[in-house]
Amino acid sequence: MSVEYRRIKVRSALSRSGLPDLDYALNPYIGCAHGCLYCYARSYARIAEVSERWGYLVYVKENLLDVLRQDMRKLKPGTVGVSTVTDPYQPIEATEELTRRAIQALLKGGFKVSIQTKSPLILRDLNLLLEYPKSVDVGFTIITMDEALASTLEPGAPPPKARAEALMRVSRTGIRTWLFYGPVIPGVNDGVEHFEEVLRTLRGDVDVVLIDKLRVTPEVRRSLGRALANPGKVFRLALDRDWWSRTVRSFDKLCSELGVRCTPSIAEPEGGLRSLEEYSSGASR
Repeated sequence: MSVEYRRIKVRSALSRSGLPDLDYALNPYIGCAHGCLYCYARSYARIAEVSERWGYLVYVKENLLDVLRQDMRKLKPGTVGVSTVTDPYQPIEATEELTRRAIQALLKGGFKVSIQTKSPLILRDLNLLLEYPKSVDVGFTIITMDEALASTLEPGAPPPKARAEALMRVSRTGIRTWLFYGPVIPGVNDGVEHFEEVLRTLRGDVDVVLIDKLRVTPEVRRSLGRALANPGKVFRLALDRDWWSRTVRSFDKLCSELGVRCTPSIAEPEGGLRSLEEYSSGASR
C-alpha cells in the first residue's frame, strides 16, 4: 500500500476519554496506514478525506509535543490511552518519533500510559518503558494467526506472528501486557479454533484478553463487505444478540480451560462488567 503523509498543526493533544480505566486519549496521527477493513475508527476521523482514503492518507501532528506540554500543565495526571483512534506506531513513527517523545513526556510528568498497537516498532521504545514499568501497560491487537486472512483484513498491518513475538518480548521484561481479540467477525474469526490458536500462542505472556465484537458502521459495511463471501449474513449476525451470546460463552469456556483471564473489551460502551458471562447476558444490545 502506498501511503500519503501530510502535516497538520493541532490546538490540543490530550482529550478526555470515555473508555473505562482511561482518563485521556492521545493520538499522534490522524488516519492509519494499516487500512484494516473492519476498523470503525475511520468513522471518527475529523477529516473527511482521511475516512474516505482510510489506509492511504495519514496526517502527522507536527506540533504535538508543544501542545502536549501545554495540556499537561493544565490537566491533573491520569492514565492516557495511546492511541484510541489510530495506531500510535504508524510506519512513519520510525523516523518521526512523535509517539516515543510523547510517551516520554507523559511518564516524566507523572502520567500513566496504556498503549495499544499492531506494530513491533514498539520494541524500539522498550528502554523507555522499562524506566517506568509500573506506569505502563501494552496491548496488541491480534484477531487471527492465519497470515492469509490477516493480510486480507489488515492489508497494511504487520503480520500476526510478528505481533505475537513482539508481545512476548514486552511481556518477558515484566511490563503488564494484554491481548485485544477484536473485532470478532461472524463466520470469519468467531470459531473457537481461531480463538484457541491465538490463546495457545500467547498463553503465559498476557495478563488479560479483551474481547470485542464487530461494530457495523456504513464505512465498515462498504470496506469489509467487499472481502466477505456472504456480507449480508455477516452483518446481520454481527447485530444479533444471540450470536454474540453464544460466541462469548464458547470463548469463556475456552479461557477457563486454558487458565486465561478474558474480559469484555474496554471499548464496550456499557463497560464495568466483570465477566464474559455477564457480558453475553446483559451487555449485547
